[in-house]
Amino acid sequence: MTDKRHPFDKLTPDFIMDAVESIGYRCDCRIIPLNSYENRVYQVGIEESEPLIVKFYRPDRWTQEQIQEEHEFCFELVDQELPVVAPIIGSTGNSVFEYEGFLMALFPRKGGHAPEFDNDDNLLIIGRLLGRLHRIGQAKRFTHRPTINIDSYGHESVALIQSRYIPNEYRESYDGTTSELLRQIESIIAQTNINNLRVHGDFHSGNMLWRDDNPHFVDFDDARMGPAIQDIWMLLSGDRLRQMVQIDIILEGYEQFHTFNPLELRLIEVLRTLRMLQFSAWLGNRWDDPAFPAAFPWFNTVQYWGEHILQLREQLGAIQEPALSL
Repeated sequence: MTDKRHPFDKLTPDFIMDAVESIGYRCDCRIIPLNSYENRVYQVGIEESEPLIVKFYRPDRWTQEQIQEEHEFCFELVDQELPVVAPIIGSTGNSVFEYEGFLMALFPRKGGHAPEFDNDDNLLIIGRLLGRLHRIGQAKRFTHRPTINIDSYGHESVALIQSRYIPNEYRESYDGTTSELLRQIESIIAQTNINNLRVHGDFHSGNMLWRDDNPHFVDFDDARMGPAIQDIWMLLSGDRLRQMVQIDIILEGYEQFHTFNPLELRLIEVLRTLRMLQFSAWLGNRWDDPAFPAAFPWFNTVQYWGEHILQLREQLGAIQEPALSL
């Protein structure tokens, strides 16, 4: 009989407390699950101390060396006084711990709320901090973590959806649309001089904790090599005119600390498209995790694929439009 249990099913309250106590802490039995799907993250009460955040990494996604590179990047940023919530270093000098087959890390608890990107002052502050982050990110390269590229985000994502998920009635439309999208994306990338550096990789409002008019940056789980614009485009919202105002404000702060290549503005819709393709593949790859059907019940429905293809067709037009101008 096939064992259909998911590895995360082992994360019972007793297991979580035993894992944290194996690092040298004493739990007080208060455990609160936090919003996370790729990994599993919990706030754990600690006797006579502040609660800690424990993160169990998804098995077989990152190697220990790749996780260590994520942590080392965070430590570099903290050393330069960037407001980054970095992992806790244990008494043995490690920040990546292993318990019963899981790689895990501990973090201090930080309060805050998502920032308002409609507030121009907030964008200026984030731009300054992001410029400092990228200046440090430019100083070294990741040697174990991957690079954002059209193969992993685009071709591999499309191949997975084609082989396992796309309904027959939408196959021809999906194949034609994605084939043309990837062709145009390859052409744009070939014409753009991209300087890859260490980036956060998933720099949206949910990964910032805003408090007392300043943010803390969290969750560097998707950190990898990529263009600077990867950490900028997700800050933009609204119509084209509003986005032009936003990019000017962000770069006003950003360029106080790091030079930005304006040619990368051509990559905004390219990266948005690749993220859309990769998101569908991410859901498909994780569908055996019980948390995913519960959280994303609309995935893999006929309606979902119809809307997804419509959005991809809209991106065909978007990537052909002139880039935002400064």
